[in-house]
Amino acid sequence: MKRTLLALALVLLAMRAEAADKLTIILDWFVNPDHAPIIVAAEKGYFAEAGLDLEIVPPADPSDPPKLVAAGRAELAVSYQPTHQIQIAEGLPLVRIATLISTPLNSVVVLADGPIKSIKDLKGRKVGFSVAGTEEAVLGTILEKHGLTLKDVELVNVNFALTPALLTGRVAAVTGAYRNFELNQLAIEGKPGRAFYVEEEGVPVYDELIVVANKDKLADPRLKRFVTALERGVMFLTNNPDESWKLFVARHKDLDDELNKRAWRDTLPRFDKRPAAMDNGRYERFAKFLQDKGLVKAMPPVASYAVELP
Repeated sequence: MKRTLLALALVLLAMRAEAADKLTIILDWFVNPDHAPIIVAAEKGYFAEAGLDLEIVPPADPSDPPKLVAAGRAELAVSYQPTHQIQIAEGLPLVRIATLISTPLNSVVVLADGPIKSIKDLKGRKVGFSVAGTEEAVLGTILEKHGLTLKDVELVNVNFALTPALLTGRVAAVTGAYRNFELNQLAIEGKPGRAFYVEEEGVPVYDELIVVANKDKLADPRLKRFVTALERGVMFLTNNPDESWKLFVARHKDLDDELNKRAWRDTLPRFDKRPAAMDNGRYERFAKFLQDKGLVKAMPPVASYAVELP
């Protein structure tokens, strides 16, 4: 009898494995605490319980994930609201279906003991950046609030080496710095930083990290199941942050260090507790911001590129 029950259990497990629908999500960057809801949901088995065999793939090039989804080479990608709206204006067939982090992480960072005490002090100084376009528009908006323009600073492309550029004195400030990472890096190095938060300096609030799908495949039932499992992951993460951290580093042992522990702590309150929910006004305001800054010529209605799945 025991052998019969064991054989039956193995058959049922095999049938369940065969029944799981494959789904691929390409991250925006290498795995880090920003992706905690996805990783925790996977480790807790929530995707599997939703009948999904989820493959989580770091990108070869951070600019590729949404483009791969648009081309039909992956079902989902982690992206950014500003990037998403610019790509929509360029004609990519993408749609936002969930939010991971619902506040900006971007900030302008300086050394706390340095000469920059206010935005006005940036006049005549070098400011490091990593990605042209959106970051320049954001910095320009912040400067304008304080009576300056981009012509009053010297922009220096530091190729994502934001913290080293500050520590070596190559630049006096950096824009595009994530408050949950760069500030912690500086603190660990014994050189605390000061952040000027973009949403407090005239930039409309936006969702930092979102999940996008191909617009032509919204009827795919796997997408709704993904979002439901993601919400379960967020809830478990919120209720059990310490246990979730253990699950996270058990899967990614190379991230079990002081920087990621601090980033984990600082990112927890920023995860969207209702990842499926949409704030149309937030997208409309940022669309207007992008138009006013000349980054897009026109935007279609929000409902055409950001939805709550039925």
